[in-house]
Amino acid sequence: MASTNDLKNGMVLRIEGQLWAVVEFQHVKPGKGPAFVRTKLRNVESGKNVDKTFNAGTKVETANVDKRTMQYLYNDGSSYVFMDTSTYEQLEVSPEVVGDAKNFMLENQEAIVATNDGRVLFIELPASVELLIAETEPGLQGDRSTGGTKPATLETGHTIAVPLFITTGEKVKVDTRDSSYLGRVKA
Repeated sequence: MASTNDLKNGMVLRIEGQLWAVVEFQHVKPGKGPAFVRTKLRNVESGKNVDKTFNAGTKVETANVDKRTMQYLYNDGSSYVFMDTSTYEQLEVSPEVVGDAKNFMLENQEAIVATNDGRVLFIELPASVELLIAETEPGLQGDRSTGGTKPATLETGHTIAVPLFITTGEKVKVDTRDSSYLGRVKA
């Protein structure tokens, strides 16, 4: 148990039997009336965001979330297999839990696997990853006033929008949160 005064971003709370991660919080002390804490919470399983207000000093139940760095090994068709690099213990994770992270995962890449009571909650990747462009059309410069983009397929099979000058075989940096192109990677 923790007090609402102890809330931090990323902390996981158990509210009405469900796990909620604190996205942001704000302590408010109005001129009149008691202080309160305004929070934005994200449901760990469904991803749904809600705003919730707590009275200051209210006790909330915290969930014990174990975050471990694991190595992604392979996809066996029905699940994604991760290995704990310190114990060599393997963990199978369902595609529903992996979610959009699969678009940026390569074999032998490290990821953070968050678990609670032996159940995998989510996979956390770095904010950006470097991937090869597996296929893209040649860029044609036309008469336009701004730089254009074209679709490009990454080595993971995911398609993103890249500038016209990017060619097949180049390595690019991609934001894992919104699939946006961040730049070329110098060899």
